[in-house]
Amino acid sequence: MSLLIKASPLTPGYTSIAAMKYLTFGRLYLTPAKRSYQAKTDGTEVALDVFSGRCTVKVKDQIFEAGGRSDVFDGPPSVVYVPPGTSYEAEGEALIGVFSAPASEVSQPPVMVPRADVMTKEIGHDNWSRTVFTAIGENIAAAKLLLGETLNPPGNWSSSPPHKHDRYQPPSEVPMEEIYYFQVKPSQGFGFMRVYSDPADETPFDEAYVVEDGDTVVIPRGYHPVVAGPGYQLHYTWALAGEERRYGAWSDDPRHSWIKSAVS
Repeated sequence: MSLLIKASPLTPGYTSIAAMKYLTFGRLYLTPAKRSYQAKTDGTEVALDVFSGRCTVKVKDQIFEAGGRSDVFDGPPSVVYVPPGTSYEAEGEALIGVFSAPASEVSQPPVMVPRADVMTKEIGHDNWSRTVFTAIGENIAAAKLLLGETLNPPGNWSSSPPHKHDRYQPPSEVPMEEIYYFQVKPSQGFGFMRVYSDPADETPFDEAYVVEDGDTVVIPRGYHPVVAGPGYQLHYTWALAGEERRYGAWSDDPRHSWIKSAVS
């Protein structure tokens, strides 16, 4: 099996990239020739993560001015959350990640999480340190979606020690699908990602991928560490969704969790 979806050409408008049971991802490219995009969320909740550029997102009687980054390596994102059964319009010149999850009744109204309100944390140590931006977490009363971004310095690892979220063992772990969308600077760079199951899994697997600019990896289950190639910053936008929504409900690979207590 392959969980890797290689980069597709950047074309104006909306491009569908990945679909799982609980989570879908597409890319919206607004250009001078195609500045506007209209959609309705129907039975899903949607998060618009502005990767670069600026746009206006109109939802009902609200207008959100989103964006402001030159690219994803230029600090935290701004993200617009749109609840189910809602029409919206995005207009401007921007590259936007569109993530959605099935949802019915949601108390959270449409809202923008501005760049200044995105939770920013430096996580890990040594060559497994990275910057994590959490845009949609406990701050938003979403039904299923969690969303953020991770930035690996050149040569550094993230999702380290390797963690997973594929078993119902609350409160430490609940099953959630995940999608990673990669961007690399300089763009000719690369990284590596391993997705593998627990040794006791009834259907074990172990996959490794070269990830390049614009690639996507879907993660239905298993541990999933990532490393950036030397000289290249590696960025990935991540989104999670499952039957239960619980930020931080994941388990480290016990064979590698020792690194947390062995900081130099």
